[in-house]
Amino acid sequence: MILYPLLPIVALLLDRYLGEPPRFHPLVGFGKLADWLETHLNHRSIILGGVAWCLAVLPLTAAVWWLDTLFGGLWMGILCGWLAIGWNSLRQHAHWVAQALDAGDLPQARHKVGWLVSRDTSQLDAPAVSRACIESVLENGSDAVFAPLFWLIIGGAPAVVLYRLSNTLDAMWGYRSDRFERFGKVAARLDDLLNLIPARLTALTYVLCGHFPTALYAWKTQGKHWYSPNAGVVMAAGAGALQLQLGGNAVYAGQAKTRPALGGGATPSARDITRATALLDRGVYLWAGIALLTGGCFVLLT
Repeated sequence: MILYPLLPIVALLLDRYLGEPPRFHPLVGFGKLADWLETHLNHRSIILGGVAWCLAVLPLTAAVWWLDTLFGGLWMGILCGWLAIGWNSLRQHAHWVAQALDAGDLPQARHKVGWLVSRDTSQLDAPAVSRACIESVLENGSDAVFAPLFWLIIGGAPAVVLYRLSNTLDAMWGYRSDRFERFGKVAARLDDLLNLIPARLTALTYVLCGHFPTALYAWKTQGKHWYSPNAGVVMAAGAGALQLQLGGNAVYAGQAKTRPALGGGATPSARDITRATALLDRGVYLWAGIALLTGGCFVLLT
């Protein structure tokens, strides 16, 4: 469909100026379905985890594909793209953290950054809060912005819905804990697969939109040492693009986790949170420009 490259433009505009739906977001309802499936099927089994993933994702994706086929696809692509992209929400949450740090309200900053990250934030100092927020902006820039854009361009509404639901299940089930180690393995591996190309395109975006030499060096030398193959390349490239020192140890569920250093340069501050969202914005404008040019070329050639 030649309109697929143009869908992100409208979807991004809706997300930027309308934000998320004010009353009910479909992903909230999907989260309740996922909780129900996990409660009834989680018997520490990889197979049942795969069954749960299929029950949660495939019927909804098939329904969107049917509606997309039945009604022509354009409006479904715009609607599903808008609901899947989290650009405005990510920017807003990062702004709240920076705002609290600028006001000297560290407890509030810890509370706000806790909405973005899964680590323990109760003992973080101001630089650590800034580091956690920037890491979330960089990583979620891939998961909630560029990956949905990629799948929306590639396959319209069904593809972006498949991706967003899968990514949500990974966020809910993809933990290495007694409860989810086996049950969530299928969700985690499928999310890794669906993010394989988008993560590297995101890393390239950060390289092109930030400090090129440092970003490229960090991507090539540091990303492979991170515990997540996709998040590693994204965060390393982003840290290098901003010329900041990210990574390092953090506490998750009461357990200290050893994490390699990423990037290099200054210790993060509240000002650098704004720089991180600006990097994200430049990446979005780059993608939108490429989509616009691609769509225009398709129209001219047909």
